[in-house]
Amino acid sequence: MVSDLINANPVVYEKKERRVRSTPSCLDEYAAEPIDQLEIFDHLRDIKDPEHPYSLEELKVITEDAIEVDDSNSYVRVTFTPTVEHCSMATIIGLCLRVKLMRSLPTRYKVDIRIAPGSHATEAAVNKQLNDKERVAAALENPNLVDMVDECLAPTNGLAG
Repeated sequence: MVSDLINANPVVYEKKERRVRSTPSCLDEYAAEPIDQLEIFDHLRDIKDPEHPYSLEELKVITEDAIEVDDSNSYVRVTFTPTVEHCSMATIIGLCLRVKLMRSLPTRYKVDIRIAPGSHATEAAVNKQLNDKERVAAALENPNLVDMVDECLAPTNGLAG
């Protein structure tokens, strides 16, 4: 956790009840299962905020409605909303979202991580950083950043990862 809080008193929302996913009727165990908005949200909802002991879902940094999936074209877009427009953790949050999806989805998926339009002071710069493969790769070579990301992705009491 960061000692100098950017948003000392964030609004905390109630988590949505988890929906049970239906089992596909297809009996071919080798067939690719389609990926949908709910599955992506389930992968991301319990990521911890780097600054607070709450999940990104509880802070409404991510919502199910802000996720777009085009399974036929192997494309996922996640739009997130920082709790304050000058959030210094926006890049870390975006990196956490990207890493979680990199670890969870088949490699054929193109993942686009974006800040909600108008929700951050340096929106264009953060979006560019989060979607530049070389910058992401360089960030993931930094052990301090990787530790921070892993801490946000680690499951904790009451949170499933």
